[in-house]
Amino acid sequence: MSRDWILDACAVADADCQAQALARQAQLTKPPGSLGALEALAVKLAALQRRAHPQVERVWISVFAADHGVAAEGVSAFPQAVTGEMVRNFAGGGAAISVLARALDATLDVVNLGTVNDPGEIVGVRRAIVAASSANFCTQAAMSAAQLQAALDAGAESVGLARASGAQLYIGGEMGIANTTAATALACALLGRAPTELTGAGTGLDAAGIAHKVAVIERALALHADVHDAREQLRCLGGFEIAALSGAFIAAAQAGVPVLVDGYIATVAALAATRLNPGVREWLLFAHRSHERGHGLLLQALDAQPLLDLGMRLGEASGAAVAVPLLRLACALHEGMATFAQAGVSERA
Repeated sequence: MSRDWILDACAVADADCQAQALARQAQLTKPPGSLGALEALAVKLAALQRRAHPQVERVWISVFAADHGVAAEGVSAFPQAVTGEMVRNFAGGGAAISVLARALDATLDVVNLGTVNDPGEIVGVRRAIVAASSANFCTQAAMSAAQLQAALDAGAESVGLARASGAQLYIGGEMGIANTTAATALACALLGRAPTELTGAGTGLDAAGIAHKVAVIERALALHADVHDAREQLRCLGGFEIAALSGAFIAAAQAGVPVLVDGYIATVAALAATRLNPGVREWLLFAHRSHERGHGLLLQALDAQPLLDLGMRLGEASGAAVAVPLLRLACALHEGMATFAQAGVSERA
C-alpha cells in the first residue's frame, strides 16, 4: 500500500436507508422512542450497512498483539513475556476473547505484530511481524516511519480479510504488556492533557505504580514535545498494535464496514484514526465505558455514547464482544416486530 492510503475518502452512510429505517421504527407496535438506544442502533446500522433491515450475524474480531519498549521502565504489573504467552492462549481458546468469539460464532483473527519472546508459528495466528518490540519512547521514537506504515497496513489487511468473509461488523482488539502506558502517552498528546488526568492502573498497578507510570509518560511527552502532527504522535508515542487498530478503523470506514470500538486502548486508536482521517468517525460505534481512568475524556472528545458500563478493563476486544448481542437484538427488533397495521393495533391519537 502507498503511504497516503489513510487519506483516501471514507464511505458515506446511506441517507435513504436511514430514512426507511426511521420510518419503520415509527410504524412498529410501541410508543415512539420507547426502545431507546436500540432504536437508534438499528437506524444507524441501516445507514452504515446501506440496507433498511440491518444484520450483525457475521462478526469479525481482529486482536493485534505487540510488545513495547517502554516496558523496560517497569510500568506494568506483569512481565513482558506475557504478550507472547497470551498470543498462544488466544489461539488455544483459553482467553476471554476466545470464549466470547465462540459464544458469538464470530471469526477471531489473531495477529502477531512482534513479541520479545516470539512464540513462533501457531495455528490460528497470523504473523505480520513489524519488529520484536517498539522502541522505548522515553529515549527515542517508538517506531520508525517504515514500522508505523507496516503496522497501519497490517490493520488494513485485517479489514480486507473481514470484507472477503462478508463481515457485517468489524471489531479490533489488542494485547501488549505496557500498552496502557503507550495509549495514555498518545492520548495525552492528542488531547493536550496532563498524564495525571489520564493515567490509570492498567494491569493492576497500585498508587505508587501509577505515580511511576505518570512520571514515565511525562518524560516521554517532554522528549517529544515538539511533535504535533497526529501521524508523528502515533509514530513517536504509540505501539504496533495501536497503530494497527488505527489503520484498521480507517480502512473499515473507507470500505464501508461498521466498527464497534472496544475500550480504552482501542478508543485511543480510534481518536488517532479520526485525527488522521476525520471521515472515520461516522463509522464508529462504541461498546462500553472502560474502568480505566481517562476513558471518559476520550469518549467525550469523540462525542461518543458507549452502550455498556460494566467496569471492564481487560482489552482484547472483550468489551466490544459483550456488546454484540445488543446490536443483534436491536436488529431483531427492527426486523421482527409487527407494524400497527400488521398487528391490527390502534396507533396513538
